[in-house]
Amino acid sequence: MAATIFALGIPLDVDEKFVRASGPGGQNVNKVATAVELRFDVQASALPYEVKQRLLSIAGSRLVGDDILLIDSREYRTQAQNREAARERLIDLLTKAATKPKKRTATKPKKAAKEKRLVSKKIRSEVKRGRTRRPTSDD
Repeated sequence: MAATIFALGIPLDVDEKFVRASGPGGQNVNKVATAVELRFDVQASALPYEVKQRLLSIAGSRLVGDDILLIDSREYRTQAQNREAARERLIDLLTKAATKPKKRTATKPKKAAKEKRLVSKKIRSEVKRGRTRRPTSDD
């Protein structure tokens, strides 16, 4: 079943498929398809290129094929709650992909930090040197 949701101010087409879920629910589990499989085609969406690339990189094992994002929700007993949970997860992923990562600025260690490191290495070296067995005149 195709549906349209709005995320980041962009309409997104998603396919929702309802399947039977395992777990609590009594006989209802065997009769009603309450679990939701939400499929989102990343490449066919109207998202900007950079957001698509970040989304594909953070999606991980949720990717089916090359560019289909699959979100599965079966934590609730009702279809409506599972649908809402799946949509919220998709929106969370999209907002995470929309935030640009902060660029790291390379820094060098300060002179005091280098000196402190060298002093600690010297102390450690002295400790290890003190453990060696020195030959005595009796040997």
